[in-house]
Amino acid sequence: MRLFAPFSEHLSYSVAMQALQPDQAHFLLHGVYLPGLKNEHRITKSVIGAIPLDKGDYRPDQVSKSALDLAWHIVSSEMRFMSVLPAGKFDPSPRPRPDSIQNSADLTNWYTDNFQAHFEELTKLSNDQLLKIVDFRGMVQLPAVMYLGFLLHHSIHHRGQLSMYLRPAGAKVPAIYGESYDSAEARKASSQN
Repeated sequence: MRLFAPFSEHLSYSVAMQALQPDQAHFLLHGVYLPGLKNEHRITKSVIGAIPLDKGDYRPDQVSKSALDLAWHIVSSEMRFMSVLPAGKFDPSPRPRPDSIQNSADLTNWYTDNFQAHFEELTKLSNDQLLKIVDFRGMVQLPAVMYLGFLLHHSIHHRGQLSMYLRPAGAKVPAIYGESYDSAEARKASSQN
């Protein structure tokens, strides 16, 4: 038994999956993915916002992305995946971090603005757009709505990495799914005042 398989093998369920029905796609979008995106966006903003303004270049080792580059990877990937549904295809062109984003505050503002515009666009999609089969780099073809699940998993994975950068960079880890040690300590301190 292999523990690790190529990406395409993990997605083999797409071949056996019965055709997604319009009411199912609508439910996935409005009942699962949009509420999930809104919640995860709030959490991701708090983790990015915790990066000290002067520590965006922190990296745990030479092969790791810097904190700001990892945060950019998270948010730019979210925008890429959110764009798939209205466009009906992936845009593989590079998305370098704009020069205007110099620190975590700049990135948090960019993320807030861009997320909201993409999120609103998602709320208006037709069932045909949700069900359109979209190719992901020749590895898998799925109904467009399913790529929002990829977005959530990808962001949560990399946000976990980014949260591990915070303490070594001199920051506090915010509450993610419940209190963190740092948020619990802040709560205790505020209740003693």
